[in-house]
Order: sequence, then structure tokens, then C-alpha cells
Amino acid sequence: MSSEPFDWHDFLGRWQAEWVPDDPGDDAGDGEPLGRPGADEAAIVAAEERLGRRLPPSYRAFLAASDGWRVDQTAGVYTLGGIADIGWFQDPHGLTPLYEEELGDAPREEDVLRAGMWQRALRLETDSDMSHALLDPGDSDQDGEWALYVYQGWSGELPERHRSFRAYMEAVYRGFHGSRAGRPDFVNATTRDQDARVEEARLLALRGRHEEALPLLEEALSFGRPHSRMLLQQLQQLTTPGRSQDYGFLAADPRYLPEVLPLEAMTPARGEWRLGGDDHWLGMMAARGVDRKTAETVLSAMRDGVHRYAPPGPWGRAVADAWEEARWGATDAAWRVLRDGLASWEAPGPALIAPIGLLADPFLGPLITPERGREILSTPRAGEAGAARDTVPDPVPDLDPPGLAWLTGPTVDGQPLDGYRCVWVEGADPAALPALLGQEGAELDVPTTARELSWRAFRPRERDGVEQVEHGEDRAVVAVGRTAQAWAFAFDGHSGRHLNERFTSPAAAASASGRAVVVWRDPGAASARHRRVAFHLSVAELGRELYAFTVRGTEIQRSGEIPERLDPARLFRPETSELDDELRVLEALHLELGLSLPRFALTQGRLRTFTTRSWTRAPQPGERYSYLTFGRNRHRP
Repeated sequence: MSSEPFDWHDFLGRWQAEWVPDDPGDDAGDGEPLGRPGADEAAIVAAEERLGRRLPPSYRAFLAASDGWRVDQTAGVYTLGGIADIGWFQDPHGLTPLYEEELGDAPREEDVLRAGMWQRALRLETDSDMSHALLDPGDSDQDGEWALYVYQGWSGELPERHRSFRAYMEAVYRGFHGSRAGRPDFVNATTRDQDARVEEARLLALRGRHEEALPLLEEALSFGRPHSRMLLQQLQQLTTPGRSQDYGFLAADPRYLPEVLPLEAMTPARGEWRLGGDDHWLGMMAARGVDRKTAETVLSAMRDGVHRYAPPGPWGRAVADAWEEARWGATDAAWRVLRDGLASWEAPGPALIAPIGLLADPFLGPLITPERGREILSTPRAGEAGAARDTVPDPVPDLDPPGLAWLTGPTVDGQPLDGYRCVWVEGADPAALPALLGQEGAELDVPTTARELSWRAFRPRERDGVEQVEHGEDRAVVAVGRTAQAWAFAFDGHSGRHLNERFTSPAAAASASGRAVVVWRDPGAASARHRRVAFHLSVAELGRELYAFTVRGTEIQRSGEIPERLDPARLFRPETSELDDELRVLEALHLELGLSLPRFALTQGRLRTFTTRSWTRAPQPGERYSYLTFGRNRHRP
């Protein structure tokens, strides 16, 4: 609250002039004064002597302007009394012990204040719906203002705190406006001023000055002004992309439907919609004017992971180029394309100020982190000129580190990958990998998150239509993409299998048209006592293996002419830790062969997948093996 003098006569006069009944068909009380003449200083002093306390400044100034006021809330407090009516509350309902019981051993200061408020508060209301307006002298600030609590006895909720009497009256005034905002006859100087602020905020947002637009929209929303909520939600959704929003009837407007309806469908598509299932959601959309068949189509595409954000014009071409990058894991490159194209985005109508439809795309949506969302909002678009260049924030740094060292660090759930294996094929189209490595009839599946992929990886008998997987087979569910160095990759971060003597490297089969590299880190047995980490590398070209090595503890098996930089005797040292050895290997692979993997796409984004052929050969005559599985899958959603 500003420390500047507040003109109560102007504020209350404006309220009186704008007042209309809440019910447009009810003329009762229309034109009647909401307040009474102000009390003189002598009467206020006399009341203070009766109460034994000097009243807080904003309440004192209010009484001098109007000795009471009809706030006329729909539910809650109806009338505030004058100086002859106010008195100490003294907790007639015995609320103090109830609130004291909830304090616990380490109560917060606000909880202690609230528990003690009932005995010492000053009651202001004279007519209410089982509600009280209570000024608490025990909860005061440096200006001598007392906090005002509104307690609605029928609500079952905690009292609502306002920092002063003035703050309470301003909130009630905004509520008065909000409850009448939808009425076409409710037009006055305040509504016109707030609507002008909404338009100002819209233009500021399009000019990249979203931080200046935010308080204007928040204030307009508190007055219930049309469009303020929709504009504000777009700012909030891009700065907190995981937050769901309800865009109401905007979803049915043909101008906005391609951007908004997929966003509305995200929650039911994730299986988070409970009440009534799909039918309830589809019914809600129909009630807003959305064609049911259109809603069903969008929901199905979102659920199957095949929805694609495809706006028109130059922005649409930038989105299409970014989509091509993102679908193979090049998320940083995709973001740079989007960032460069943002200025060409055109608003389909005045209710949209940002390309929020990006968030519903299975490949592009995960790219929009809170930092990137703010960069979108800081970029002038829709033909609007922006701020001076020196005020534009620096571009958000790339999210993918170079190379492979990130494989040793924590991933999205804070835990490092235990084991992983990957095949790289130089210069190949990622879409060709199922033919090179996949089981019979393998095709690329729909975009899959890391969590979904981990669940499928641990259920080999139920994935990809494979009805029967022979014991001893080791098929991997792999995520597919392309590195910045133009290597196609097939990555499995949840193998759940061990590198054994029957392992057959897929490198030769994958290298029909060029080089292929296979890396497998096997963490060994679950028991630390018997743990024996294994690491395998094989490199092939044109169908022939060039060199390979497998390291288990101090045992090294090798073949072919291994480059010096990749020599396992140089990389694996008895005096260093397994982590140090692994980091050396991964760094050498990056420097020697140019190998990398996109961390963001593999841990937080979506990639297409397929199931490989078995990584182990069938048992030969006379060979025996056992197949045991123990443990609990912590990745299960």
C-alpha cells in the first residue's frame, strides 16, 4: 500500500456513482447511498477512548469520510458499521483454542497471529452472512495499520487476510466490479480505464515487454475485465510451461482453435482427466461450441503423440524446419530456428499474444523451458516494434553439452544412468535404422518420453507387438535420432541386461553404407560385493568390423588395429576409479570419432523408438544358461 495520502472522498464517491445492483433485474436499493456522512474528529476520539486504542490510520480516515458503508457482497459481509457500532470481537464462538491446537511445535508467525486474533480483534460488520470483518491490533505494520481478516463461518476456510482496512476496501471494490463485469450496461470510467489498460498490456506483450504487461493484466483481472484472463494465462503458460490453463470459449473460435484446443486436450490425453473421462471433456468442449468430431480428432492425435503444430505463413515455415530438427533430437538447433522465426509470428486475432500452440506439439513442446518461454515473450512479434536492443535479454544458452560425458551425471530424475548402450551410424538417415538394426517388421513408433521408454524397456514380452520373446534373447527398445555431427543413433538407457559371452555386436550389420560404432556400458551385478563393470566398443565399416575391445575389471579383450586414443590399456587404469575411466573413454570417443548424444531429447524430450534384433546370439549346441530376473522397477509410472 502506498504511503501517499489516500482520497477517501474520491474513492467512495466513485464507488457510489458506479454502484448498480448485483442482479440486473433487481432495482432495490438502486440510487440509495452506500455510506453515511463522515464522523467528526471529536466523535472518532470518543470512540477511541471507549475502545482504549487509537484506530489505525486508513480506518480512521475512512470514518471521517463515511461513518459506515454498505459493501453489499453477494456472500460475506454486507454492511460495515460506524463508530457507534464497532466493538471488540472477544471470540464469542470459541475459535481461539481450535486455532491454537493447530499450531504444532514450530508454528509460523502468521499462524500464531491468526490464533491470537480472535480475542483481541475489533469487529466492524453489522450485517453479514455468518461472516466477520475483524481488525487485528496485534498484526500491525510500521505505518500503524492493522491487518483486517474476513472470516466466513460457513466456508470452512482460514480467514482471508488484508494488510490494512484500505487494502480490504480496495479488494471489495474490485470484487464489486468483477461480479458485474459481464453486464453490458455496466460501463463507467473505471471499466473504460481498465479496458484501456488491457489493450496497453496486449501491445506491450507483443512488443516483448511482457514484464510491464503483467501487472496491468493482473489488475484488470481483479476488476473482472474481459480478455484480461486469457492474455494473462498466455504469459503464465509460457513462463511455467507445465502449468495447465483453461481458455474457455477461445477453443471454439476458428481463429484460435488450432492453437488452443490441443492445449486443452493435453490433460485428458495424459490420462489425468478423471471426472467422467473423455466423454465429460468432450461434453465440456461441445458446451463451449467446439464440434465434437473436431475435439475427438484432436484428443486422439494428442493421445497418440502424432499431433503437429502447423501454423501458416513464414512462422509456419520456421516451425516446420524446427520440427524436422527436433524430431531427431537436435533440440538446441530446433530452438534456434524457432527463436529466429519468432518475429514473423502473426496473431490470428486480438485474444492471442504468443504462439502457445507450440506447447502441445510432442516434439516442440518439451523444448519450451521456462527460460525459453520468457525469451519468446521478450521477442517482439506480430509486427510490433520492440524495446531498445540493449534491454533485450541475452539468448538462452544451449541445453545440450557437447560429447558424451553427460552420461555419467544425473538425468531428469536426479539419478545417473546405470547402464546404457548405443549404436551410431555415420551419415545415415535415422529413419533407416529399423531396417539396419530392428527385429523383423520393425518400424519407428510414435514419439516417446524417457519415462515411457523405461517402462517399455522393462517389459520385453509386451512391447511392440512381440508376443513371445525367447529366453536368452536381448532385444532393446531404442530411442532414435541424429547428432550434430550427422551420426544417426539408436540409444538404450534401460537395458536391464548384461554383456555376456554370447553378445554379438550389431556394428557390422549397421555399417552397410559407412562407419558404425557400438558402445555398451554394463554396470555388472546389482550386489556391490560382486560388481564387475564391463565396457564394450566396436567399430565397423562397410559390413566389416575394424576393431573392438571389451573390458571387465582388469581383463581386456581386443581385436583389430585400435587407434592410440582409444587404446583400452591407456583409458582403463588400475589406479583410477571406474568413473574416471568411463569419463576418459567417453571423452576419447568424442574426440576421435566425433560421437555425441543429445541429453535434453533423451531425458526430457520425446524421440521415436523401435525394437532391435537380439544383441545376443542363440545358444550353440551344448551351451547352457540360466535366465533370472529380480528386483522392482522404480521407473514405473
